[in-house]
Amino acid sequence: MIRESVEIDAPPERVWAVVAEDVKNAPKWTPNLERVEKLDDGPPGKGTRYRYHLSLPGGHKVRVEVEQDVWSKPKKCAGRFIDGPVKGTWAYTYARKKDGTAKLTYEMDYGLTGLLRFAGGLLGPQYAAGIRENMQRLKKYVESGKGPKVEVK
Repeated sequence: MIRESVEIDAPPERVWAVVAEDVKNAPKWTPNLERVEKLDDGPPGKGTRYRYHLSLPGGHKVRVEVEQDVWSKPKKCAGRFIDGPVKGTWAYTYARKKDGTAKLTYEMDYGLTGLLRFAGGLLGPQYAAGIRENMQRLKKYVESGKGPKVEVK
């Protein structure tokens, strides 16, 4: 189980817009993510599926598909891995702090399959460190004004 949190100097609605609605631009703040394909038409929401093309340590190229099972804007987006070498669930939870800024928490309960299963002991700590780094990159990305703008009521 991986659990990482970051405080971002922006309202939760803005963080949500970057993470949950602008998924195609996630490679801008996620270095090991080469590209993202949205597999369904229409706006993102419950049932939306994505295919992530990852470049992992050791030169491994991996495709992972996810489906969103929870879409509670701007509080929680969660789902499960449906295809690829990763099985399990993931969730982004957005909390509004007293000063109006966001606390974002990412949780992933996962297991590796196929060839990655044998590298799991080695990749696990690297993967957790990568998630931590991505959360910090996301913080810098949002706080520098990049990504979609939203009007907060």
